[in-house]
Amino acid sequence: MKDFKGKRVVITGAATGIGFALAAQFVARGAKVVIAARRRDRLEEAAKALTKSGGEVAIFECDITELSQVEALADFAWSTFGGVDVLINNAGVGPIPSKVIDAKPEDVQSVLNVNLFGVWNGVSVFGKRFVAESTPKAIYNVGSENCFFNAVPEGAGYVVSKHALLAMTSALREEVPDHIEVGLICPGLVKSELARETSDGMDTDAFATLVMRQIEAGEFFIVAHAYNVVRIHERLDEVISAYGQYAPRYQGDDEFDVRTLGDRHGWYPGYPIHAYRGARPGGA
Repeated sequence: MKDFKGKRVVITGAATGIGFALAAQFVARGAKVVIAARRRDRLEEAAKALTKSGGEVAIFECDITELSQVEALADFAWSTFGGVDVLINNAGVGPIPSKVIDAKPEDVQSVLNVNLFGVWNGVSVFGKRFVAESTPKAIYNVGSENCFFNAVPEGAGYVVSKHALLAMTSALREEVPDHIEVGLICPGLVKSELARETSDGMDTDAFATLVMRQIEAGEFFIVAHAYNVVRIHERLDEVISAYGQYAPRYQGDDEFDVRTLGDRHGWYPGYPIHAYRGARPGGA
């Protein structure tokens, strides 16, 4: 999706930070935007700033951990703008610092409730409507560099939530019909209320500008923070080294590959083997 003029966009967690900066990007491109967050006063401030240049913006109070509120958000967006074309699941919370063995289950669950299950609510509610409408749509989940490696020491609950979001978004990409684009936005440290080290983070507007370039290019992994490649290689190189030493490739080594076997035996109807090797179902 390259042209957003007249498109209807919903962004959660959009009163401040990355969500607000992305809203500004869409407004500048002529989109109609619903910004959602839990604090009405901050939403009103954000809407006032976004409409200074004539943007069409509506606000909705929403706690994404409550499925009924996400359903109400969808109802509001459809009734206000006649539909939705793009969903940005941006709302999230930061880590509750703790070592893995000392973490309180309730603290881990509270992070998962927002960063994973809250996003899942948005994907489910809006995704079902997107599938039914059969017109070009897009869903973007805001993950983190923590989708790929542990960037936050003693923040395993947060890192788990972002690793899980990568898994869920990757599965979503395979499952949706071709008219729905899916992407995973992976910020590193960006100036926002979520990050304690805001003075050291990437400029929020600069990050949002980079994100929009990749959204317009139809990318799945939407990235920033170039040094992350070093951290990613550290993990992947270790994994590849382990396979090279203890499970090296050989002729016919797909004999135990679950997806190869699934295609051969018809375990996953509708998902041909090529779909599991970088292509989406249908070859898109």
